Amino acid sequence: MTRAAASLRDAPAPLQHAPEDPADAAVAGGEPTGTTGPAGRAADGQVPGFHVRLSNFEGPFDLLQQLIGARRMDVTEVALSQVTDEFLAYLADLGDRADLDVVTEFLVVAATLLDIKAARLLPQHEEDGDEDLAVLEARDLLFARLLAYRAYQQVAALFAELEAAAPRRYPRAVTLEPRYLGLLPQVRIGLSAERFAQLAVQAFAPRPVPEVSLAHIHTSTVSVADHTAAIRTLLRDREQATFGELVAECTRTLEVVARFLGLLHLYRESSVVFDQREPLGLLTVRWTGPTDEAAGDPAGDRPEEYE
Repeated sequence: MTRAAASLRDAPAPLQHAPEDPADAAVAGGEPTGTTGPAGRAADGQVPGFHVRLSNFEGPFDLLQQLIGARRMDVTEVALSQVTDEFLAYLADLGDRADLDVVTEFLVVAATLLDIKAARLLPQHEEDGDEDLAVLEARDLLFARLLAYRAYQQVAALFAELEAAAPRRYPRAVTLEPRYLGLLPQVRIGLSAERFAQLAVQAFAPRPVPEVSLAHIHTSTVSVADHTAAIRTLLRDREQATFGELVAECTRTLEVVARFLGLLHLYRESSVVFDQREPLGLLTVRWTGPTDEAAGDPAGDRPEEYE
């Protein structure tokens, strides 16, 4: 026996029981859906697929190719003559609807299966030859065609899903049907052309420039010099006073700040001293400057005014 025959002989044994997917149920002798016999007619009037009925297999011819290509069914157990007779009956039943591509594909696959089956059944010599290599190439070619056919089937199923989903995604580019035209309410406009012109003038009239009001902005000034003079007068009369007594007349926070700045100005002139016996305790201010009002402040050394 040649190396090619030995390779075919040593192939894994076919698995003809316990199919793994629902499509393999046809091997067990189940009735194929939608057709009866080798050339059953589809219920919807379309061209049916070719189905095979054998003693050990019943189902679509595509499934038979897949099982042989996956080595789950031995090609020597397939009656190719019966398959050919059923295919001829299938073509006769189709008549003018027969497709030349389907016939050509069946002839190629059937011839390849016949070569492989002959190599498995007939004894071969030990020496290698071109025929042995041709058998191996034919077997590999069949497996490649079966894989390509399966890929095309999967792509076709994907395109079918996309086609089914497309109508729900893209609107129909058609006009409104006449039966729905009467359902639209009649548009009635109660405005004249003159009224439309007036509305257009109002709509396109330039808008007035908005003005920002400054009434909320405080513009009054607080004179530190005036508050310094008030502190000087108060301390000359009392000789000492607390900081709370000095700002008791203030009604705004800005006036309290001006009094504090005036107090610092007097401290810089050595006119007052501070007395605080404990941290954060009561602050007492004592007057140490001249008691004569005529002495006044030095000219040109008046505090600034703050706003």
